[in-house]
Amino acid sequence: MAKHREFDVFVQPESDGGFSVSVPALPGCHTQGETRKEALEMARDAIEGYLEVLKAEGRSLPEPSQIERITVAA
Repeated sequence: MAKHREFDVFVQPESDGGFSVSVPALPGCHTQGETRKEALEMARDAIEGYLEVLKAEGRSLPEPSQIERITVAA
């Protein structure tokens, strides 16, 4: 049975349309899509591809990122 793992993703609306997505726990793992839904689907594909490369190279999975929220006066 396949083991499941969750990853936090950062979704950013782009000024010229569409959305970009980055995965903090996987350096260099970025993608984009025309809609938020498409961008998240592309992120799933990018994460799966990234993990396949790690496995093929015999490298271990990185530890999950620790996302914190900081409030500042603005």
